[in-house]
Order: sequence, then C-alpha cells, then structure tokens
Amino acid sequence: MAAKKTIKVRQTGSPIRRPQDQRATLVGLGLNKIGRTKELEDTPSVRGMIRKVEHLVEIVEE
Repeated sequence: MAAKKTIKVRQTGSPIRRPQDQRATLVGLGLNKIGRTKELEDTPSVRGMIRKVEHLVEIVEE
C-alpha cells in the first residue's frame, strides 16, 4: 500500500473582515490563528479549500 501524500499549510492572513464562508473554511482546514501550520492529506477537496482561501494561507515546502 502506498503512503498517503500530505501537504503542509500555514495561515498567513487574518480572517477578520472576511466572509463567514472563508472563516469556516479556515476552521475546516484546522487553522484559526496566524502562523499556525497544519499537515493535511493531499486530496482534491483539501486542495479546493486551500484555493478558496489562498490569499490567507501558504503551502510550506519541506
């Protein structure tokens, strides 16, 4: 069985003055404070969530 691919995501922007759906997307990704980093499974749904809030997060290269 192949190892599951993961990506690291870091929150770089504040959810203040952002629409509620973008705030909920950050919470869904497991982020809620600037500087937090989360390692997530690399799936199309997670990529879509990252794309929705790409102005608030960055993908960390390892």
